[in-house]
Amino acid sequence: MGVQSLAAACGALALCLALTTATNPGFVVRITQAGLDYAHQQGIVILEKELAQLKLSDISGDSRVLHVGKVHYELSRLRLRDFHLPYSRITPVSNVGLQVSISNAFAELDGDWRVKFLFVRDHGSFNLKVENIYIKITLRLGSDTSGKPTISTSDCSARISKVQALFSGKFGWLYNLFHKRVESKLRDRLEHKVCDNVAKAVDNELQTYIQTLPVTARIDDKTGIDYSLVAPPRATAQSLDADLKGEFYSLGHRSTVPFSPLPLAFPSDHDRMVYFGASSYFFNTAGLAYHKAGALVFEITEAVIPKDVGFRLDTSVFSAFIPQLEEMYPNTSMKFRLSAPTAPFLTIGPEGISFQPVVDAQAYAILPNSSLAPLFLLSLTGNVTAVINVRSGRIVGSLDVGRIRLSLKDSAVGTFQVRMLQSLMNILTSSTLLPRLNARLDEGFPLPLLDRIQLSNILVKFHQNFLLLGADVHFQPRG
Repeated sequence: MGVQSLAAACGALALCLALTTATNPGFVVRITQAGLDYAHQQGIVILEKELAQLKLSDISGDSRVLHVGKVHYELSRLRLRDFHLPYSRITPVSNVGLQVSISNAFAELDGDWRVKFLFVRDHGSFNLKVENIYIKITLRLGSDTSGKPTISTSDCSARISKVQALFSGKFGWLYNLFHKRVESKLRDRLEHKVCDNVAKAVDNELQTYIQTLPVTARIDDKTGIDYSLVAPPRATAQSLDADLKGEFYSLGHRSTVPFSPLPLAFPSDHDRMVYFGASSYFFNTAGLAYHKAGALVFEITEAVIPKDVGFRLDTSVFSAFIPQLEEMYPNTSMKFRLSAPTAPFLTIGPEGISFQPVVDAQAYAILPNSSLAPLFLLSLTGNVTAVINVRSGRIVGSLDVGRIRLSLKDSAVGTFQVRMLQSLMNILTSSTLLPRLNARLDEGFPLPLLDRIQLSNILVKFHQNFLLLGADVHFQPRG
């Protein structure tokens, strides 16, 4: 029984560890207070427009006025002329979401009145000034089954402390005798309608907008990026964090990644509106996805070597180092097929990104009938460093390769001194392979951005196991 209990405990611990590892994000988005303030400014503009469309139903009732008697009144065609929200703030609330507090808001309405008492009937117009409106909105953040963010109004309260109605017309003075009752009804209606319209704005505008966050981003015909949320967005005292899967995948065959993302120790840097934490896991799944898709294969012939290099890719050049080539395949064009036997694996540290990829270089002789005769197989390794930046909402980069080291893996032309080919292989890789890789990296990979968001004031910093990108945000309204 003791052995079984121990086994069960170990199994439970292993499961907990596995679940913990699985929820680590490969990519983190942090919106700072400055970013929330900017988003809040844009949201208040939308909310003002929504509240300006607020509709109030007709109001009618009876009131007994001293020395006059029973009076029946009707208020109709209530029209909201203005609704202004001059003072407001947004704050993240831990374990809840966001809270928006609006104070000293004001509005103005007008409408028509009709009155009947005894045998007297009259009508006119009125103006209603509503001041000192206080609104408190709590927004709950979550995620749906597809990993997209969700937002909803979990609580809303509206309080109006000052309502003043002014009636015009022959018997306007009569309304002014019982204006408090009318004002009270209008206050209650407005307080209720304000929260109704807030919920409507959140559902119709805000929820629709945040759903534009891409869950997946197709990069090309071979790969995509999974940016789905691994947990609901998390509010802290100073920011709003979103943990994303941050995983590249092959479009043809998606399989489980054989390694897990490490926890990211996000720095307490809040100078920019938004920060992106791209982990080493994020970049390494890119190498894995491209390797699985067969995209890390490059063929080099003389046709793809730049003319200014002055390099002929044939056996006459290589026979200076491998004499038997001239005997077996005299003056024969050659071809190299470069491929990665395994997916490249990089590391990120405070000094930057570095990795040592291994590349197999298979040399062929191109025979007169266009068939290929294998010559030799080299293994190429070298230190590669990367420069990363952000342009037009995409992570872009370039690679630089140090001195390449060669080793012979197989040969159909006998043995030879591999080191003698060092300069030739350096020329081939630097003039053909590296430019092709850098051209692809210059196209970049999309960041997880909401629709119509532009980034500026870019910051790039390296930390242990992840790259930190900071930026300010500009929202481009439609038309």
